[in-house]
Amino acid sequence: MDMRPIARPRPVAGPVTTGAKGGGIPRYLTHHYWWAYVHPNAVRVFERQWLVNLILWGCYRQLRDAALAAIGETAPGRSLQVACVYGDLTPELAHRVDASDGSLDVVDVLPVQLENLGHKLPVDAPVRLLNSNATDLPAPDASYDRALLFFLLHEQPADVRRRTLEEVMRVVRPGGSIVIVDFSRPGLLHPLRWLWLPILGVLEPFARDLWRDGLEAWMPESARRSMRSTSYFGGLYQRLVITR
Repeated sequence: MDMRPIARPRPVAGPVTTGAKGGGIPRYLTHHYWWAYVHPNAVRVFERQWLVNLILWGCYRQLRDAALAAIGETAPGRSLQVACVYGDLTPELAHRVDASDGSLDVVDVLPVQLENLGHKLPVDAPVRLLNSNATDLPAPDASYDRALLFFLLHEQPADVRRRTLEEVMRVVRPGGSIVIVDFSRPGLLHPLRWLWLPILGVLEPFARDLWRDGLEAWMPESARRSMRSTSYFGGLYQRLVITR
């Protein structure tokens, strides 16, 4: 595995490495999400917490806190976050990890997102930034105590989403937890359903899968058996907690 350091503006408390396999940035990202994540100007535009909150209809803080609450006040051992997130979610998670003498790995296929995250973390944060694809995580089986996926799965094509969930299940140990926050299936009378659906069709073409079939449709059977779901904002969003 090629393990080349990613350039960073300052040191971190662990190696910043690349473990990506299979040819770099996936085409669905460059084709559909260049404007939001891939282009350097995307980071300059979207790394504003008020804007992320606006995109999520004012629910960012509630959903961030719901994810952190599922992880717990402390996070000892090894934690994994799959994909970088705009806003202060990861610094808050890193603080909990640090307070419990744990460690955090953040995996993302886009170097520009990892570099942006590096600017938001304290110099001595116990965090490693790993450049790798979510469908091929650079970790042995059962090597993490918990994993977090925050608004990632709705941005992935169905086959990529399924493989990502299989990989996360693989690397989290038995008894560990997987926390997922993402879109859900709002009821037919939800006031945003008919407004948001055509917007998603243009900007988030894979998100409609979650409205049609539910996120559980892409989960292994073992995950569905242990899954606990909580809805937010009238069912537009959900938090899933899976016990491995």
